[in-house]
Amino acid sequence: MPHMIPAPGAFAAGVAIFLIVVWDAFEAIILPRRVTRRFRLARVFYKFTWRNWKFVTRLITSRKKREALLSFYGPLSLLVLVGVWAVGLVLAFGMMQYGAGSAVNMNGGRPGFATDIYLSGTTFFTLGLGDVVPQTGLARVLVVTEAGFGFGFLAAVIGYLPFIYGSFSKREVNISLLDARAGTPPTAGELLRRHAYPGGSEALRQLFKDWEFWAAELMESHLSYPVLAFFRSQHDNQSWIAALTAILDSCALVKVAVADTCRRQAELTFAIARHAAVDLSQVFKTPPHVLPYNRLPPEDLKRLHDKLAQHGLKPGKIEEMGERLAELRKMYEPYLFSLAEYLSLSLPPWIPAAKGKDNWQTTAWGRSAGLVEKEGAAIGADDHF
Repeated sequence: MPHMIPAPGAFAAGVAIFLIVVWDAFEAIILPRRVTRRFRLARVFYKFTWRNWKFVTRLITSRKKREALLSFYGPLSLLVLVGVWAVGLVLAFGMMQYGAGSAVNMNGGRPGFATDIYLSGTTFFTLGLGDVVPQTGLARVLVVTEAGFGFGFLAAVIGYLPFIYGSFSKREVNISLLDARAGTPPTAGELLRRHAYPGGSEALRQLFKDWEFWAAELMESHLSYPVLAFFRSQHDNQSWIAALTAILDSCALVKVAVADTCRRQAELTFAIARHAAVDLSQVFKTPPHVLPYNRLPPEDLKRLHDKLAQHGLKPGKIEEMGERLAELRKMYEPYLFSLAEYLSLSLPPWIPAAKGKDNWQTTAWGRSAGLVEKEGAAIGADDHF
């Protein structure tokens, strides 16, 4: 059997690729914490593919089609990344076989690099065709090792994907629940207005408590698995960034203008939600930027102040309210704006721009039959800002 001259350089390169891929997959799938190391295969992959994906979507004029294409990126990138890891491992073991001298016996032809890659591929995916057989002890060790890593890799992926989709579904539940409580898109003014009823303060306190847990879960899951940030909501007018912004706005508004038992819970929710916004901006390397526009211009601030006073919330002088809100907004708006820009999302306003319908009030069938949309009296739909 002809043997090729050993290539130690190829063997060392194969070992290096193997270590890089295995460590990257370990950090992405198993390690439950944020990785601060500058170079990561997954980070390079997402930085390159997301930049090009956004460039392509900007060429689409239709907003609906553009959002649909953006929604494909999260799930598709996850599958492609798994494929990149698999190709990397196959290449690594193929190079190690080649560096060991292509010590294999095959039916017809001469061993070479292509044969080593073929052997690596059939071993990694545990096909066991038997048309290429390792001959030396080192070649056999490489085959057995690769087969073990192939089983382990597939098992890790099988466990990884359901967890990712489970975390995504868990995140979206509260976002969907916010639709009837704060409008679509959610706004702080609408959230407080819809809770301005007897007993509404206690309901708002409980809502803030639920969102305190939501923000903590968002931070933990998205720090450990940043790919979740690219998964978009079911509706184009909803997103996790819009929901997080609306909750921070609402907590800031309560801290400034509402003096009851709800304030303490608003402070706690504000703290963890702001923590999530800052930490996630660090993960995606999006430094805070001053907004190029004012999310709460004077006319909207006056409308918000008047509406709160109308519902008996005693917001105080409008100048003091605006100054205190401005100080709180500086703590989170620049971070959320940078995140939204990076992920091609948008921040919601403080109050609804115009009278509209929530997602639960609209349906394609209802438009044609005249149903559902006429039921606008529920949950204060007839009393917008």
